[in-house]
Amino acid sequence: MQTEVIMSGFGGQGLMMIGKLLASAALEEGKNVTWLPSYGPEMRGGTANCTVVIGDKPVGSPLITSPWAAIVMNQPSLEKFAPMLRKDGILVVNSTMIPINSDRTDIRCFRIRADDLASEMGNRRSANLVMLGAYIGLEEIVSHKTLITAIEHAFAEKKKFIDVNRKTFTKGYELAKAGKSDD
Repeated sequence: MQTEVIMSGFGGQGLMMIGKLLASAALEEGKNVTWLPSYGPEMRGGTANCTVVIGDKPVGSPLITSPWAAIVMNQPSLEKFAPMLRKDGILVVNSTMIPINSDRTDIRCFRIRADDLASEMGNRRSANLVMLGAYIGLEEIVSHKTLITAIEHAFAEKKKFIDVNRKTFTKGYELAKAGKSDD
């Protein structure tokens, strides 16, 4: 079993963070992992994406041309990565920032108001965790519990963010588990 996910959006939306969280959780569960970041010419506001590959066997390469899943936080990311997904793949879309739908009919698309939900829960900057929660709720590549532990470790030095980050991650997870897409 091998799963590849590309996480993409504007720099500053926390895509590298959720990629590292997913990679850490997978390592904690004894899986083989690669994490490959990619930045546009600008850091904040430019494009940024990372690829996480998780497998039960050694991962041959972090470079993926046809990923299983994509988490997209902005429209340019949707336009770039949705066409690359494998048939029956998973596309998680931040519908707050992306008003359009993918034209793909051969993939599972889950739209979630990540920015709006994160704001309602106390911290708009945790929209990335809403998205990661939705992906884990759909895919279960790692357990909810292991991801919560990864969040707690990642924010150990910033304790005031742990609670809201747990809540926003769990909100995305629960909505995906319940099949409550914005479509």
